[in-house]
Amino acid sequence: MDFLRFVFPVILFIFWAACSNSEGVSSGNSSNIEIEGDSLVGMLRIKATGESILLGTNEVTAKANERPSMKVRFDYDFSMGRTEVTCAEFNDLMTARGLSLSCEASVPATNITYYDAVLFANERSKSEGFDTAYTYSRAIFDSEGHCSNLEGFAYRPEKNAYRLPTEAEWILVATESWNIAGGWTSENSNYRLHPVCEKKDSSVHFCDVAGNAMEWVNDWLGKFRDTTVTNYVGAPDGGALGQRIVKGGSYRNSAETVTLYSRGDVYTVTSSTRADYVGFRLAFGAIPGATWMGNDGKASSSRVVPLTSSATVRSLFQTYRVKLAFRDDKSGNLAYIDYSSGNLSVYEIEDTLEVYHPEISPDGKYVAFCTGLEGVSGKSDIYVRDLNAAGSNLVKLEVESAAIPRWRVLESGETVIVYVTDAGNNKEESAFKSASTWQVPFANGKFGKPQKLFDGAYHGGISEDNSLAVTGARLLRARLANNGSTVMSSAHDTVWYQNEGVAEQACNASLAKDSSKRTLFLDFGGKTGREYAGVNYGTHERLLVVDSVGNLFQTLAAPAGYSFDHSEWVTNGNYAVATLANANGAHTRIALIDLNDGNIVELVEGDELWHPSLWSSDVQTSVSEFVFDLDSAGVYFVEGQDWPHEALAYKMNLMWKYANQVEILCVGSSRTEDGIVATKIKSGFALNMGHSGNDMNASLYVAENYGVNHLKNLKTVVVSLDFDLWQNKTDFSDYLFMNTPGYIYDKNHFFWENEDMADFSQIVEAVSPFSTMAIEVYGQSRGWVGNEAAEWGVPLVESDSNWSKTQAQALDWNLARLESFAKEMDRLQINVIGVIFPQNPRYRETGSWGRYGPQRSAAAKYIEAVQALADRIPHFKVLDENRNGNHDYIDQMALNTDHLSIKGAEQLTARLDSLLITLE
Repeated sequence: MDFLRFVFPVILFIFWAACSNSEGVSSGNSSNIEIEGDSLVGMLRIKATGESILLGTNEVTAKANERPSMKVRFDYDFSMGRTEVTCAEFNDLMTARGLSLSCEASVPATNITYYDAVLFANERSKSEGFDTAYTYSRAIFDSEGHCSNLEGFAYRPEKNAYRLPTEAEWILVATESWNIAGGWTSENSNYRLHPVCEKKDSSVHFCDVAGNAMEWVNDWLGKFRDTTVTNYVGAPDGGALGQRIVKGGSYRNSAETVTLYSRGDVYTVTSSTRADYVGFRLAFGAIPGATWMGNDGKASSSRVVPLTSSATVRSLFQTYRVKLAFRDDKSGNLAYIDYSSGNLSVYEIEDTLEVYHPEISPDGKYVAFCTGLEGVSGKSDIYVRDLNAAGSNLVKLEVESAAIPRWRVLESGETVIVYVTDAGNNKEESAFKSASTWQVPFANGKFGKPQKLFDGAYHGGISEDNSLAVTGARLLRARLANNGSTVMSSAHDTVWYQNEGVAEQACNASLAKDSSKRTLFLDFGGKTGREYAGVNYGTHERLLVVDSVGNLFQTLAAPAGYSFDHSEWVTNGNYAVATLANANGAHTRIALIDLNDGNIVELVEGDELWHPSLWSSDVQTSVSEFVFDLDSAGVYFVEGQDWPHEALAYKMNLMWKYANQVEILCVGSSRTEDGIVATKIKSGFALNMGHSGNDMNASLYVAENYGVNHLKNLKTVVVSLDFDLWQNKTDFSDYLFMNTPGYIYDKNHFFWENEDMADFSQIVEAVSPFSTMAIEVYGQSRGWVGNEAAEWGVPLVESDSNWSKTQAQALDWNLARLESFAKEMDRLQINVIGVIFPQNPRYRETGSWGRYGPQRSAAAKYIEAVQALADRIPHFKVLDENRNGNHDYIDQMALNTDHLSIKGAEQLTARLDSLLITLE
């Protein structure tokens, strides 16, 4: 899309322009690597074995994710493309797949997602008879044929195949070829791509490393630490934002701002974003003993990879509010995935405790676990902690021994945890009955007083009506109520799953969490199970289900080559979750089993994964008298979309949440998002709906169709006047609103005008996969992003400011759009304040008014025209805090060249508030 030349999607608070010597090469990097020809077309072979380089830098002015410097050693050789992949090369392989780029044949292939690049790598591998380096279960494409998501995506470093280079490989090659003065940058490129190797330095082997197009590399973005890592391949995942890395400068960057150690743009980079200044080159070769390093600073040769997207999970449970907790047996840690985030990460809560049999609480906020193992007798402790990345608020149940926690909600509404005093082998009845079953209340992060329920270690669950309890640790035992009484007061014990009076081995018993009183379990290929299934099978190769009196009525087979283990019912729905063990006994998968049709969905893979617990919430499907289609209603963000979609979607959720309170609605670009502290406006209740990647039409669209219709106390709309973005009309509006179901659904229902939409935010939360980052950043600040100060730095000019000569029509269109909006709000007696946010004062030294232009003379004309509107329209005011660069926002008030830090935002907010107070 053309507008991506100007707005690379996903600006976020932690990124600002680096300001260091662009000619410098990180200390310790050697340029004496041996490079030779390669039989692979267009590739050169790098003799990297025994070499080492430094990633990152120790410069204090560098971004946090670029520090400190980290040493990487290579134990392997690899191949690298001499040039960036050209448009012709890309189209030759990808046109048949439905994606054809419109560009000159010899220029770098750009405006592609990370997923487009890896699909190209796979296609080249297949075309030359190699295995592929990337696997996935399903590809999702946008309307233009670009891949926006690869569900179940995994990189296989052991494969000898084409792939993207790792960051470490790219740095090794770039060190040999780094010459920013000889690259295509904004000083000499005329703001356009050039044919590859057109500007070639004869002293180096590789072309366009430092300029022309930025380049995707293979790694997820992670942190560095002061250590040495061998065969480094990045972070195990992209964290809450799903961040990727791009390297090198481009034709739109000034040489002064390009560094070897930089890991991205001034905008956040994710797998689905694209821009016409970002391309890629290929690497080839296996990486033996690949090492990932998470943000905890620990290097590992293993990782846990989500195999199923949030969207697939939602299709099963009708909500994104789904969580999976499990034990990573290799690390011994509690791990979990929150499917309410579209960018799935596996979080491990590291501590010294052993973690077995985790179970998520009924509200999804906590996780209980024990330190003992089913089938092993001995002392065990039970703990509960918050289910978050920190595992905060850890509390211990202070009893002599407690194992296998099971959450229950009693008829009274009280939440309790059922546990047993010993979870050992239950084959011997006397040993089994010497243990006992208890329950303990848990509320407000604290345990209450434990209460004994009965003798016998029934750790498989207790039915809703208290008439049945089960357990399985060699035998499938049940405790059944007598004559309709409750299991706590009067019951008898029995053994289920027998053959001709002889009990058969069973384990992993789990009682359904609904009212059906079904029990699922695993056996050892016993006669009873074989006769019922009608086939012979081995240990744990089938999942078995009995009814409320112990009669078998269902059995499901494990996938070929696997057996089940650690089976459990899921909180809601007719599903079970279990681990899949391969032929060597390694528990390498966690799978969701649909008991309706036997379908199995693999959720996670790793080296050794145990004891899964899967929780999902109920979802409200109606508001007032309406029943909504949850495939569309409130779906303002679809998994695989970029940060601008998610940011605006979460702010839509805030708008619905605060619909009866908002008096001041702030809309606009990321300058609004960074520059207005909603909670510090005293003249009324304010909400900041500014977001990155924006055109003015998108801001006014939100204000007109949602603000006016649903903010009953709305008095003022504050909108950013970003004249440097007025080269766009509705490009970004169409990108946001025309491709996202929730906005289309609202439009088709006339934006619910005059309808009571109370509690609609509950639906938005249920159907949108908001990341933890979005919730934490925006939730408490009502949409504001607070950033520590950096400085104004170099005045980046990221597009040719002469566009104002050729695109005057776009400028006029935006002016007319603003005037129309202001007149309509004036008719409704709603105030409008247009804010011109301060930008780098050093733009006065350039011909550009701001970061994206236009010429200063053109900007002056339109600023004057907007001021004239304010003179004519009573309810329209202008707050010009830029003053053509003659403002009083000092370096400490700047985040980067066109955004404010916390101090700057506080100053601007105070001035805005002073103006608001004067308005009727």
